[in-house]
Amino acid sequence: LRGSATPRRASLAFPPGRRSLPCDALHVQQAFRSPNRTNNFVVDGGSGRLYLAAVNAIYQLDASLRVESEQPTGPVLDNVLCHAPQLPQAPCEHPKSLTDNFNKLLQLDPQQRVLVACGSVYQGFCELRRMENISQIAVEFPPPGAKTVFPSMLNIAANDPNASTVGLVFRSHGGHAKLLVGATYTGVGTQFFPKNHSKEDLRFENTPEIAIRSLNIKELPKLFTYDINPSEDNVFKIKQEVKQKNKLSFVHAFVQKSYSYIAINNDANLGHKESQPNSILARICLDAESPRRASAESRKLTESYIQMFLQCGSNGNIYNRLVSVYPAEISPYLFGVFSKAGRHTALCAFRFADIEEAIRQGRRNCSSSSSSEDVQVLDSVIQGSGAVCVQKGNIVVSLQPEQLDCGAAHLQHPLALRRPLAAAPLFESVGLSSVAVDDVHNRTVVFLGTGGGRLRKLNLLPDLSVANQRSLKVAAGEPVHHIMTFDPSDRDYLYLMTSNHLLRVKVSKCDQYGGCRECLSAGDAHCGWCTLQSRCSIRKECGSQLAHSWIGVGEGPQRCPSMTITPPDISIASDNLGILINGSVPDLQGFAVECDYGPSGATAATVHSNGISVQIQTCSLLPRVNFPRIPVGKDHVTVAVSVKVDGVPVVSGSFTLYDCEKTGTVHPKMECNSCLGTRWKCYWDQEKNSCLFSKNTSEDLIPGVSVSPQRLSGNQEPNTNELRQRLITAVLQKLSLVQQVAYRAGECNGCASLLPPVEVYNCGAGSADCSQCWGREDQGHLCAWCDNTCKPRDDCLPLRTQCPGPEIHQIMPLSGPLEGGTLLTVQGKNLGRRVSDVNVAIGSIPCRLLHDRYTVSTRLILAIFAEEYGISLVVPRLVVLRHEFAHGPRSGGRNDANAIECRMPAAENTRPETVPVCVEFEDLPCQNLQMSSFYSYEKNPIITTIQPQKSHLSGGRTITVKGQGFNLVQTVDMEVRGIGIEQSCSVQSNTVIICSSPPSPESTQASVKFYLNGVLYTGDRPVSQMDLEEEEEEEEDEEPYGTQFYMEYLEDPQFFTATKDKFIKHHPGEPLTLIINKGPNALDLAPEEYSVTIGSVPCDISFSNDQLFHCTINGSLNSHEREQPVIVQVGNFRKVIATVQLGGSELAIVVSIVVCSVLLLLCTVALVVYCTKSRRAERYWQKTLLQMEEMESQIREEIRKGNAHTLRSARASVRGLGMRPHSMQKRAAQKQAYNTFFKSTTEAQLLYTPTGKRAHTHPASTAKPNMEEGIALFSTLLNNKHFLITFVHALEQQKDFAVRDRCSLASLLTIALHGKLEYFTSIMKELLVDLIDASASKNPKLMLRRTESVVEKMLTNWMSICMYSYLKETVGEPFFLLLCAIKQQINKGSIDAITGKARYTLNEEWLLRENIEAKPQNINVSFQGFGMDSVTVRVMNTDTICQAKEKILEAFYKNLPFSQWPSADDVDLEWFASGSNSRILMDLDNTSVMEDGRKKLNTVFHYKIPDGASLAMSLKDKRENSLGRGESRVLPNDELMETKKSHRHSHRKKVLPEIYLTRLLSTKGTLQKFLDDLFQAILSIPPDRPPLAVKYFFDFLEEQADKRGITDPDTLHIWKTNSLPLRFWVNILKNPQFVFDIDKTDHMDACLSVIAQAFIDACSTSDLQLGKDSPTNKLLYAKEIPEYKKKVQWYYRQIQEMTPLSEQEMNAHLAEESRKYRNEFNTNLALMEIYNYAKKYRNQVANALDANPTARRTQLQHKFEQVIALVEDNIYECSSEA
Repeated sequence: LRGSATPRRASLAFPPGRRSLPCDALHVQQAFRSPNRTNNFVVDGGSGRLYLAAVNAIYQLDASLRVESEQPTGPVLDNVLCHAPQLPQAPCEHPKSLTDNFNKLLQLDPQQRVLVACGSVYQGFCELRRMENISQIAVEFPPPGAKTVFPSMLNIAANDPNASTVGLVFRSHGGHAKLLVGATYTGVGTQFFPKNHSKEDLRFENTPEIAIRSLNIKELPKLFTYDINPSEDNVFKIKQEVKQKNKLSFVHAFVQKSYSYIAINNDANLGHKESQPNSILARICLDAESPRRASAESRKLTESYIQMFLQCGSNGNIYNRLVSVYPAEISPYLFGVFSKAGRHTALCAFRFADIEEAIRQGRRNCSSSSSSEDVQVLDSVIQGSGAVCVQKGNIVVSLQPEQLDCGAAHLQHPLALRRPLAAAPLFESVGLSSVAVDDVHNRTVVFLGTGGGRLRKLNLLPDLSVANQRSLKVAAGEPVHHIMTFDPSDRDYLYLMTSNHLLRVKVSKCDQYGGCRECLSAGDAHCGWCTLQSRCSIRKECGSQLAHSWIGVGEGPQRCPSMTITPPDISIASDNLGILINGSVPDLQGFAVECDYGPSGATAATVHSNGISVQIQTCSLLPRVNFPRIPVGKDHVTVAVSVKVDGVPVVSGSFTLYDCEKTGTVHPKMECNSCLGTRWKCYWDQEKNSCLFSKNTSEDLIPGVSVSPQRLSGNQEPNTNELRQRLITAVLQKLSLVQQVAYRAGECNGCASLLPPVEVYNCGAGSADCSQCWGREDQGHLCAWCDNTCKPRDDCLPLRTQCPGPEIHQIMPLSGPLEGGTLLTVQGKNLGRRVSDVNVAIGSIPCRLLHDRYTVSTRLILAIFAEEYGISLVVPRLVVLRHEFAHGPRSGGRNDANAIECRMPAAENTRPETVPVCVEFEDLPCQNLQMSSFYSYEKNPIITTIQPQKSHLSGGRTITVKGQGFNLVQTVDMEVRGIGIEQSCSVQSNTVIICSSPPSPESTQASVKFYLNGVLYTGDRPVSQMDLEEEEEEEEDEEPYGTQFYMEYLEDPQFFTATKDKFIKHHPGEPLTLIINKGPNALDLAPEEYSVTIGSVPCDISFSNDQLFHCTINGSLNSHEREQPVIVQVGNFRKVIATVQLGGSELAIVVSIVVCSVLLLLCTVALVVYCTKSRRAERYWQKTLLQMEEMESQIREEIRKGNAHTLRSARASVRGLGMRPHSMQKRAAQKQAYNTFFKSTTEAQLLYTPTGKRAHTHPASTAKPNMEEGIALFSTLLNNKHFLITFVHALEQQKDFAVRDRCSLASLLTIALHGKLEYFTSIMKELLVDLIDASASKNPKLMLRRTESVVEKMLTNWMSICMYSYLKETVGEPFFLLLCAIKQQINKGSIDAITGKARYTLNEEWLLRENIEAKPQNINVSFQGFGMDSVTVRVMNTDTICQAKEKILEAFYKNLPFSQWPSADDVDLEWFASGSNSRILMDLDNTSVMEDGRKKLNTVFHYKIPDGASLAMSLKDKRENSLGRGESRVLPNDELMETKKSHRHSHRKKVLPEIYLTRLLSTKGTLQKFLDDLFQAILSIPPDRPPLAVKYFFDFLEEQADKRGITDPDTLHIWKTNSLPLRFWVNILKNPQFVFDIDKTDHMDACLSVIAQAFIDACSTSDLQLGKDSPTNKLLYAKEIPEYKKKVQWYYRQIQEMTPLSEQEMNAHLAEESRKYRNEFNTNLALMEIYNYAKKYRNQVANALDANPTARRTQLQHKFEQVIALVEDNIYECSSEA
């Protein structure tokens, strides 16, 4: 449009289209951006912290998403074929490389305050970090030096970035933390496993898909183990042969009630069977029970496992893959997002009640029918290999609900329901990726994340249909993670995660709604109307808790507060205003309530409430001057009023304020009619001739009107003719007294035919100038203009009819079209008396005056037809559109920027067409051809390719867009999704567009969008109506038209000079050529994309190959700057790679030459010195190699010999231990008991009485009958339970009653009460109860750990008595065989006669760390007077004579008790060397060799005794102890060694002593079978001889634990271990002389200590914390300890499963034990010793008895004093007689 004036309004005449309105129902509150891709997040409900796991990092954030702590987790050196490096002794031969660590599992255990973080590296290894600070490890696992670590404890999560892992933490009975983990199988045969390595699967075969693991950090040995025996019952593992048919992808794991649900997809059929559901919901019963069951076993995972298919949709429209799942906490539904091919998704909901009922019915069917079509045993699982469903008859009747839910004894296999649970889609869309559900004020609200970075909010009706939806773009181009979580402390906020962001989103933005109806009509369940704050808000932000203070969506807009003003029309003369408040409003009494009239002011209100919803209040009206002015020509005005509560407007409305005085002025000619005909309550005052509100102002009113005032409209008649007549008569009578009256017919509409109509007028009213005054003549008004006013003509004599000339004040508008039609308004004064008097022309062109719009004298409305009178008339025309703007794409968007800019809409048709374009102007229709033209829609532009498709991070790379139809394009913008920067492009031709890539913060692959003429390019198709509405929401979620273009961002290119020098010397005037190398990259840069400048001088670039190019400058550089930077630029990337330093004069060259010469000389000298040193070092190295080879030879020889000795000793031990039990010399029961009871040999012998001899109580007891009577009475007191328990407690309370005294007292009581073991047992149990009570309040695990009390020693003695028979009949034989094997193993090698150290031992401290060359040989020995033939004895040539004697004595006396053996000093050994010559062999004689000033002990080799020599042994006549234990030990340098070379001898001394540690393993291997047999005997229960005492006592401990609520199984395990294995068996293992009459040497004692320690470790509940510095005594059996632990646990379980013993059965057993050894113990002497303690603490015992009510009642104190008197008197008399 061309012209000098711009139209006021112009619009294109196209049909209007629908628009998509933005919605702000959601709001991003805080956001955290991760530099790496995010993986998982979890929220701590207690502290509000968030933990975000990303690739290679974990972040600890506060509730506002600020970083509190950060911990890097990668990259690390790893290989998928290697075991985790945390696995001890797990080398890997595959090369490792830096591998990114993707977090696979992130879970919280708030009770233990640990964060479980599992990554993809190290085979899915997990760490436990502190929740308070994630940079700190909470528990180091595996612990340092741990040996018992298995791969299953480390391989927890999936080890591939694309494999799924889910998990949850729960607590089992006893409060033990458990970790449920589901991980995708990534082993052989999957796409996750490396190719060509099918035989090297080190991890995956044994990794289950689902497992429950221990998470108790107090039990490190069990951490991450399956924690159940057998462990297979706590895992869910697919069989290897069917893994291809069960490719499980885990979605989510959650807890609902006491069940754990796992959402799974089976991707085996993905892409093949789209009509079948692949989504699985599995359920497992959590072991959350507290009672201790008889089996004491945890619930089995596979026993309660059951799965079903979930089907979303039907009839071929099935969404078969689960994307996200969320269990609604209040509403009983499980919501899930499902997808199908083509990114189509849907939301479905399943009732939990239906899920539970389907499971119960499935188990019921599996029990009642063998061919059930509803359920099957899951045979794809290893644990599902049992029988199929079997009919059980009437067993269903007896099944409990818990069994139907979690499996019964006959339903122990995992089950699968055949029929899927189906649901209809609630909502269908594209690209949904996550779901979260909340119940808000009895409304269900669903939040849906999308793959394009949007969050949708659906408000559902009670029938789950969608009421409305909102959306918010949270992160453009970043998919929303499938897990979303509400803020635990404020569910009005939702946490969600995208690819690189963690966001806190407010679920509703209620303040966007202005009013109550808008707020409640929006249908947002979170929003409601806060009445007292008069705003839309969520419930908790309203503040007030009063009833009706917040109106929810469920109440509806009809409950919005509203007001009714009564009456609605109020006179300005009124005083009060009455208001009725309706709707939901709290009781306003007690609040500061006022009526606010806006700027006019406010008045206080009075509230009247009767308890109902309607409240009444009255307000005073403002003074009249404060109200808004009534407009001229009106008699009323609308006044807005609002009710304010505490200054906040709660409800508003308006009323009409009228003024009766102005009512008459509305129609000046008919004031009375106007007054009485209005709808207001007005009265006509006859006296004042005015309209009034109140009749009290004047009594002179129109008759009848004051009584019944009538409202008359312009078309309404009075009700009666009488009224009309009276009205007219009254008016006429009144006016005749005041002024002249004129009559005119026809003005009183509807008057009576008999009465003429009357008009009353006032000349002075409404006549501002002369023309107006004389103009009233046409209305019959007899008025004239005089004295500058209008008066009746009678008052203006003489009459002057001439008026002043006209005055023009304003003409508007001043422009218009040539063709006319513009209305011209002329305002002024004296512009004619009537229409006929006025003629107007503009120039010579007359104007047409509009009669109906003429105002006398003041205003003319004209129609213009000429261009005169200084008026510029312009006609707008639509010029033919220029060719380049007359056509455009069908998608629209073109605009013409000449005078009017119009954006062309999209075409309605899909084919090219020409459409008319019209401009509407000045309300003129599009009828003029000059206002119309034509516009052509042509085929949309097509983009075919973009090149290149790669860019560096800095951006700026030229992107060439190719296609066709670009001549239709005016503007082009390119947007790279995820970066958010639009780059303007330029159109080069019809087929080429040039763009520049924007910079990117990180390497990524992003989609590229093009906007042609401001319209998103979607291919060769028009933009549909739906595209216009949902472009903002859908464009991120799908690319429906095959228009996807991608841009891959790579790292910026790297450049460096050939020598990588930062400074380059250059002399001015010389040409400069630089060789620039390129770092490796995949950008494929073209040569023209490079630019190199040195300073400001560009460089000529020539390429030699892809790796380097030459930069040449032939001209001179700027010499003003001494340093010129070398800058390489590619796009926006710009980097200085070096600096050219311009050189100086020739002097610098000379100096450089001199310096180089000096450096060359120095290098030559250094080279000579280096060569000399190198030759010397080479010679030293050769010498060292020879020494190392010699040392290695020695070590190999030693190991070879050690292995040979091991093999030979194993065979020899088996042959040497062929003896049977009759050869074992067992001690008598009483001897064994005394050795156990008393530590001191003196004490034991004091009470030991040989069988057949009578024991005496006292040396003088036979002569003192009173003493015997006293002791007998004391024995009676000891058999009183109350006395004995009080007696023991009284003694233990004394500070000087030491531990030794307590143990002695316990042993004395055992002897004294041995004949009544059942009574002794009851006393022990009573005292144990007291001990348990004392320990339970402190640390119950420490009970029975030591022997520091009387009862603990009594327990030791009780066990010794009760277990003696079991020891004798079951354990004795393997124990004796082990002792013999140890002795033979020690004797088969060299033994140091001084230190006792031997070549073969189990104890490192007793290991002979030298290579003693010892050879065995046989000698024939005869013993004079022994009565036996000669015996062949095997000795070592390094044995001393004393050692040889001991071996000979053992050969002769092996079937006799050791106590009957003579010692080596009691015999002589004589050797008949040749003929009759003989020689007495001794350790020291005159032939002994001196070495270092000391004599060496003589050995068999010293005397050169040959193999098979004959020797004689005889007893000495008298003891001669001339043979002393020499001062030096046996050394390896004898005559044979003397002949060897000295360097060999010295080299042997240098052999590392640690190599001899292999002998420990040799000895262990030889003794292993005997040790295993012994442990098996101890930890087994013979069916014919069960340990009744153990069963009885263990049941007693369990009973006491139950009574005190001790449920920790470790505590009970420790009690049992402390009472039997550690208290009895360890004592026997360390002291075999208690059981056998044998010689226990110090060396044997050391070996037994190692065995005892292994037994102790096996009974412990904690794992061994072993490391490189751990003692070998613990390391020796570290490998066997786990197996021994299992035996101990199995033994305890077998004891628990034995039939419980009644008290009668146990008493009978104890009585039998008492009868066996009735006369074996000296009870009288024991009683006397006990009495001595009683006498010593006489007063304390007496006081304790007096304080005990029971003792006082039975006079025990008196009897005790009687005992003292009897015994003490006898002692006094004996003393007197002496």
